[in-house]
Amino acid sequence: QVQLVESGGGLVQAGGSLRLSCAASGNIFSFNAVGWYRQAPGKQRELVATIHSGGSINYADSVKGRFTISRDNAKNTVYLQMNNLKPEDTAVYYCGATRALSNYWGQGTQVTVSS
Repeated sequence: QVQLVESGGGLVQAGGSLRLSCAASGNIFSFNAVGWYRQAPGKQRELVATIHSGGSINYADSVKGRFTISRDNAKNTVYLQMNNLKPEDTAVYYCGATRALSNYWGQGTQVTVSS
């Protein structure tokens, strides 16, 4: 059973920072990719950033230069450092992972950015 557990969300003022963590059960290298996604009220879930098993990284244009995805292999954890947060970053942030043809999701963590 694959488990992804997110933590680190909260309420922050615009311009502030938060770091999200996604702890995976098992070796994160067993996944093709691990990423962060977000879903704002009334909107579809969107990709924020992904890190592939080989190390390549992708970011949504809206977060480039502000967010950084990284991983700690020893802790089987993927992080999302979010700096210079904006009110439009407010959403539930989900950790997602792919392995072969299967997708796995965490329960989500709320990020709220006040103006």
